[in-house]
Amino acid sequence: MGENELRGGVGLRLWGALVGAVLIAPTLIVIPLSFTGKASFTFPPESWSLRWYQNFFTDPGWRDALLTSVRIALLVAVLASALGTAAALALDSGRVPGKGLINGLLLSPMVVPQIVAAIGVYAVFLKWGLAGTTLGFVLAHTALAIPFVIVAVSAVLRGYDRRLEQAAASLGAGPLTTFFQVTLPLILPGVLSGAVFAFVTSLDEVVIALYLQSPELHTLPVQMFSSVTVETDPTIAAASTLVLVVTTMLILLPQLLRRRSPEETR
Repeated sequence: MGENELRGGVGLRLWGALVGAVLIAPTLIVIPLSFTGKASFTFPPESWSLRWYQNFFTDPGWRDALLTSVRIALLVAVLASALGTAAALALDSGRVPGKGLINGLLLSPMVVPQIVAAIGVYAVFLKWGLAGTTLGFVLAHTALAIPFVIVAVSAVLRGYDRRLEQAAASLGAGPLTTFFQVTLPLILPGVLSGAVFAFVTSLDEVVIALYLQSPELHTLPVQMFSSVTVETDPTIAAASTLVLVVTTMLILLPQLLRRRSPEETR
């Protein structure tokens, strides 16, 4: 590698680090604000306390919203993983007519503005009686999460050898046995990555949740939105910090799975 190339690589890394710092810095300001001892958003905090974290876990409004979000996100992760994996396997098989069109439709929730999707979902779910219900939240968030599962599983399938399934079938294994003992273990890193992204997508989604909420059922992002617009309570900073930490850890998990995957297949 030449000296110019080396300098260019170092410069590119430094530029990437600078851009990342600019993007992350405003978010990191929330963390010290969550430990303030006063009921204000003064930065830097003049005193320190854990009272807002205590309030987050003891206040019924915040606690119920958190439990609702986690419950819905877990259901979405399971349902989206199953449907997205099935769709990715079907598209990868090459025996689906109009595969390009179907793939575009399945991935469209990633590019359609959420406010457009929210209005459509609300209009339909209101007619079906699903607005303000757990089932409505799960179905709406699953539609948003399925594309992430398809992308994650499809990436793993690009290096998947279909001859392994043929070998299993030649030895007498049925379709279900082949899937659970051959296919699924090999594509499991992609499935788990998709499940993580589905969980995070549901946990962070606020636009559709604002339309589907009810007085008895609302998610943590809706509670946070209401707190920001109605109150000046630093509990929102504690909630934001927890969501930031959890989602960051979950998003880093698939990266670890991808790094382990090549080692396990050697």
